[in-house]
Amino acid sequence: MTVIEPGLSVRNGFAEGPLADATLSRTGRTAQLFDELQEQAPMPTDARLCDGVHRALRHLTQQQPPAFQVDSYTTLIRRGVRIDCHVPDRLPCA
Repeated sequence: MTVIEPGLSVRNGFAEGPLADATLSRTGRTAQLFDELQEQAPMPTDARLCDGVHRALRHLTQQQPPAFQVDSYTTLIRRGVRIDCHVPDRLPCA
């Protein structure tokens, strides 16, 4: 096992610890947010859909998402393209 920092270590190519668990939890919640947005896609205004995409991406990355990415995802969702956010059981490390 290799300790990267307190709360995060790597064992057999997978991250372990509270920081890895938090990342997996954020990814799972983001997947739920995208599912909700895609179910409601025909109903909200463009501004509300864009805001929802922005919140989902910000939740995942914990940073301000680039405007082009928000616009791209919003357009795809509006067109009915399914955005799948895969949530792994464990967090792989390179």
